[in-house]
Amino acid sequence: MSQDDASHRGTGIPDDADQCLAASAVRMQIPQNLFELAELDVLYDERDEAVWTFMRPAGRPSFTPPMLTDFAAWQDLIGGHFGPGKVPLKYLILGSRAPGVFCFGGDLTLFEGLIRAGNRDGLAAYGYRCVEILHRNMRALDLPMLTIGLVQGQALGGGFEALLSFDFIIAEKGSSFGLPEVMFGLFPGMGAHAVLSRRLGSAMAERIILGNENYSAEQMYELGIVHALAEPGEGVQAVRDFMARSSRRHSGLVGARRASRRVEAISLGELRDVVDHWADAALQLREQDLKLMHRLAAAQHRLTRAAA
Repeated sequence: MSQDDASHRGTGIPDDADQCLAASAVRMQIPQNLFELAELDVLYDERDEAVWTFMRPAGRPSFTPPMLTDFAAWQDLIGGHFGPGKVPLKYLILGSRAPGVFCFGGDLTLFEGLIRAGNRDGLAAYGYRCVEILHRNMRALDLPMLTIGLVQGQALGGGFEALLSFDFIIAEKGSSFGLPEVMFGLFPGMGAHAVLSRRLGSAMAERIILGNENYSAEQMYELGIVHALAEPGEGVQAVRDFMARSSRRHSGLVGARRASRRVEAISLGELRDVVDHWADAALQLREQDLKLMHRLAAAQHRLTRAAA
């Protein structure tokens, strides 16, 4: 009998009690407010050492200022309490609770109001917040973990751009991706140019950005943007399967992603410069462009209500 076995026998503590006590100690280190964010559902899976997060928008599934506030807090809480010497974390997953939608992207209603008011500073401030969150996610919060975007529906505009900041994208078949900004006289200003041009080359990046076409999950897989496909309704299990396959090679994958980030070398300054161009272009939109933006936002609101 080992010394540990004797110790357990003498105290009457079953062998699995140590695991329970260790799990309890880990849970005590996680700040409770991580689980109390207004528009983000957060779960910690001790077995896989994974934080699962699902967007739970109050209205249209878009990056409204309240949701951006939640994302900034989410990053601060995870960055400050997880990692080596803290709560173990190997995977960070983001999905959505909105039926049939990952995210529609930027807050079009906010954009219209700021543009009509000629508020260039407001537009730029919104964009800066977006790319700061995106750039921090590109760096995996400077933690030795892998980030995974889970797509179970439409990922449009800034929603698609946000996904591009993840190490891996897993998408259910039937999901769609697109950058519709050009239809109302704008262009994606929160990272699409920087990431797509590096991964696909400038010609293919321009085709996606300027073409105003939706791409299926299968098409994005063929391009190498989506890393794994799942059958409809099986996205969560596909993420679990990915983590199981990646367990033994986790450190190698983390190292490979760090090397990729070094080679791609996308700086926050570059992203902010594109935001400045985007804000300037937004103020040049015509009335007919703003009306189209308004109709698109209204259509997305109707789709959200119908799916609820």
